[in-house]
Amino acid sequence: MPYFLDPHFYSFANAELWVAIGLLIFFGILIAVGVPRLVAGQLDARAAKIQAELDEAARLRAEAEALLAQIRAEKAEAEAQAKGMLAAAEADARRLEEETRATLEESLARRQKLAEQRIAQAEAQAVAEVKALAAEQAAEQAERVLAARLAAGGADPLADAAIAQIGQRLS
Repeated sequence: MPYFLDPHFYSFANAELWVAIGLLIFFGILIAVGVPRLVAGQLDARAAKIQAELDEAARLRAEAEALLAQIRAEKAEAEAQAKGMLAAAEADARRLEEETRATLEESLARRQKLAEQRIAQAEAQAVAEVKALAAEQAAEQAERVLAARLAAGGADPLADAAIAQIGQRLS
């Protein structure tokens, strides 16, 4: 059985009764002074503050999501731009390679032509030197033959004509 249903509880000599009466008076004073309204006001203010923080958090989340979407769009744009730059760089590299190849081929052709010209000059010079040497040898041989004939005593009109032609041809 509960203690407050016991008849001995309601005796004025019972200290617990006076504690209960004091507690009821204390609660009455609190209600009369308006403590529940103050507590409710404090709770409402706390709830409003929490709601404001929740609203601020929602606003910040929306801003963060918008910023994230913007960053993703900028990232996609930067990736597209990077791909474009890479394609342009590859095209420039191919063009530069072709230009370099053409320049190299042109340079090689020019060097080959120059080498061929030098070879032709060397051949012409060698041919001229050989002709000069052959003419000189022929002249010396003719001179010996003539000297030998002259020493033998006879003049040969054919040999004289040939010697005259050699002089003309050498000049």
